[in-house]
Amino acid sequence: MFAIYALMRVLMSRAPNARTQDLAASVVFRVSALHGLVLALVFASEVVEYNQLSFESASEVNAISDIYFDSMRYGEGTEAIRTAMRAYLDYIPTEEWNSLGRTGDLSGSAWVAWDDAYTAILDLTPASPRQDALRDNMLDKIHAIAENRDMREYQAKTGLNVLFWIAAIVGVVMVSAGYYTFAPTRDNVILLSIFSAYTGFILFTIYAMSNPFSDPAALKPRLFFELRADIAKTE
Repeated sequence: MFAIYALMRVLMSRAPNARTQDLAASVVFRVSALHGLVLALVFASEVVEYNQLSFESASEVNAISDIYFDSMRYGEGTEAIRTAMRAYLDYIPTEEWNSLGRTGDLSGSAWVAWDDAYTAILDLTPASPRQDALRDNMLDKIHAIAENRDMREYQAKTGLNVLFWIAAIVGVVMVSAGYYTFAPTRDNVILLSIFSAYTGFILFTIYAMSNPFSDPAALKPRLFFELRADIAKTE
């Protein structure tokens, strides 16, 4: 920002007349308002998607837990379901989370574990209304897991459009250029520094939250680890 400001001070008159100052102030005000609105909308969108991913992860963990413990309630012939669910829990917070952060792809191993659990549930033959209800619930939950995974992949592959970054950078350049009418006094430099720092912080936050599977603002799969630890106590 200061580079643009300094360049404009060199290229333009350093002592513009009053009309030019008024026009520059008007232009800066309008461009700043539009630029701030763009950043606010995108920032709000990223926060919503970040929180949505957190909610979807909690829902998926709940579905895994239901399948695992419902299979225990079902009775004999369900060990394959629990084995598949344990394997699935091993893959998601490690292999899949890393894969989503790097390439946006889901773990093939996790899909295999999911398919093993799905097949085992389909192969159940209920012998009572209780078992029939448990099987139906497990089928609903296994489909919910697949839907959450698809949404997770969509969020990982749907990053910010390059047009946003172009608009954001152009906005910063235009606002910086418009301040050339103000002399680089100590107070003005401090105010410009505050504006620059806050704008940079917002842009960095948007960039960090645009990929919630990798640092610096990665959403940690803590709930998956906690469920795996709880299940380990029952083994």
